[in-house]
Amino acid sequence: MPKKKNVKKPVPNKTKLDGAPDFLVDLLNARSPTGAEYEAQEVVDRYVEQEVDLYRRDTMGNRFATVNPKGDPKLLLAGHIDELGLIVTYINAQGFLYFDTLGGHDHSMISGRRVSILTKDGILKGVTGKRAIHLMSPEDRKRVPKTHEIWIDIGVKTREEAEKFVVVGDTAVYDQSFELIRGSIGVARAFDNKAGAYAVLEAARRLTKYKLEAHVTAAATTQEEIGTRGAITAAFSENPDFAIAVDVGHATDSPDCDERKYGSFKQGGGPIVCRGPNINPIIYERIISAAKKCKIPYQVEADSRPTGTDARAIQVAQSGVATGLLSIPLRYMHTPSEMVDLQDIEHTVELLIAVARSFKKSDRGIW
Repeated sequence: MPKKKNVKKPVPNKTKLDGAPDFLVDLLNARSPTGAEYEAQEVVDRYVEQEVDLYRRDTMGNRFATVNPKGDPKLLLAGHIDELGLIVTYINAQGFLYFDTLGGHDHSMISGRRVSILTKDGILKGVTGKRAIHLMSPEDRKRVPKTHEIWIDIGVKTREEAEKFVVVGDTAVYDQSFELIRGSIGVARAFDNKAGAYAVLEAARRLTKYKLEAHVTAAATTQEEIGTRGAITAAFSENPDFAIAVDVGHATDSPDCDERKYGSFKQGGGPIVCRGPNINPIIYERIISAAKKCKIPYQVEADSRPTGTDARAIQVAQSGVATGLLSIPLRYMHTPSEMVDLQDIEHTVELLIAVARSFKKSDRGIW
């Protein structure tokens, strides 16, 4: 099928001087709190739309990039573009903003952060504040503050002044951008899950260079952090035969991680391949076979229940989808400085490509 005409020129995925691909960096720096994924959507549109055969949007804000739309079987690759955030719920008389959390925050880390608030007029800067330690009792110093005991200070004096800049319902993220700190080791506030979204979308971009039998769609899904909501509608509308969700997983090679409880997963050890009731055994074996054939490093995780990823929703969509899960090893999940080895992201892209190329017509996940 010919590509669309009369639209913006595609953006090549060049590698920055520091070794990180432009597409990944732009996606990591895009502010996309759950339910307000606008900036990440724009990055995906810019880098992907003109690189694939079909491209569509839906009412959940998902993005779908399809390669070889007449192929068989149908393979869905899914990675979510939303991230943790805050949502303004109240502005007091002095102009301080109170908020609720979007997604699973560690409340001990919220205060004392610079934040970017997404408003209709652009980005508004602020700082999360709470009572200073000097003004706390010994008991208060030991206690993690509750959400209503923290506020956002935007440097105004009154509610009326604050409402010139921000309104209830505006969202915010930590003002923390991507940075490489040593070699291929990077830190960012939202590797969860811009890393996974990049992997599936970049795989789709590269798959256009190959002759495929499979119909492959990469979906950038929304609202995963509050219940895999974008994946629910994406799986129903695509109704694939196979799917692979890509998210981040816990690298347990840092201090204070008990490998007896959480398993042994190393940063730089390659993507983590999940095995368990959330995973179809046929797609699991196909992933492992592709990794071995292409000499791509991987790690195996056992999960005894539905995973906390898009895979849990996709598996039970329609009449059921043969679903797999890859996790990119990550340290310090749900903190402002998540850490990933970019080589693990690249190996994930390579593994997705290898799996997609392995499908033959009429392959199915029935077992």
